[in-house]
Amino acid sequence: MIRKVTGQMVTGDELPIHDLPNYPLTVFPTTMRTNELVAYLNEYLAIATIEDRSNNGLQVEGAATVTKVAFAVDACQSAFEAAREAQAQLLIAHHGLFWSEVRLLTGPHFKRIKTLLDANVGLYAVHLPLDHHAEVGNNIELCRLIGLTDIQAWGQYKGQPAGYGGSLPQPITLNQLAAKIDALLNTQSRVLSFGPQVIDRVAVCSGGASFLIPQVQASGYNTYFSGETSHSYYHDAKDYGLNVIYSGHYATETVGLKALARHLESKFGLQTIFLDLPTGL
Repeated sequence: MIRKVTGQMVTGDELPIHDLPNYPLTVFPTTMRTNELVAYLNEYLAIATIEDRSNNGLQVEGAATVTKVAFAVDACQSAFEAAREAQAQLLIAHHGLFWSEVRLLTGPHFKRIKTLLDANVGLYAVHLPLDHHAEVGNNIELCRLIGLTDIQAWGQYKGQPAGYGGSLPQPITLNQLAAKIDALLNTQSRVLSFGPQVIDRVAVCSGGASFLIPQVQASGYNTYFSGETSHSYYHDAKDYGLNVIYSGHYATETVGLKALARHLESKFGLQTIFLDLPTGL
């Protein structure tokens, strides 16, 4: 039994707890300092240890504190405006604005930077470190998505594993796997059918990674699940007798950002939002 609460007054009358009025509760979102979040991301994603043309890390400074983090594949005007409308204080993008080259603040580049500064939204970029990451990376998440078992790293790219691969729970046809991927990623895959029609082992690498086809074959896989198509490597796939499922650069690089968002929600209680801005490519 507990005392009855009437407004701000407490009376001596006692009521069972189920008779209490349902006063609304105010839940305050978690807030953390931006520099602490950036420091955590830098370490967790190991951005200092991975060679990359992208200038990974904080690219544009924004608000000093963060309660909501937005995620987008591409750092573009649409993403910046959507982050502003979502009232996010930080945007994490897979493809950032700065790629180890001088860019003048003119044209669309100026407009993008100005949008971020005016809205006090910071920009954090993470390219190859997010592809390679063993917990929330694009490649490992794609392996999990299609249900691979015995997942292992294969190949090498800039001192890191080129991708991950594994075995399907049971052999299926190439077209069945492509249809499963299309349903899971809401995409339309392009399939190069140059290997066996019933498949059991799949190598995975997101984005634009056709140049890795020789390493896929050397690693003993009969099917390669990747992102962006390439005319230049069509004949490599054919001559190696390798199946390739191209599911789109954009679609295959959404999964790591979503996994990172879940990680930040769980670890820090931050609000997150994924900004879905597909290119169809």
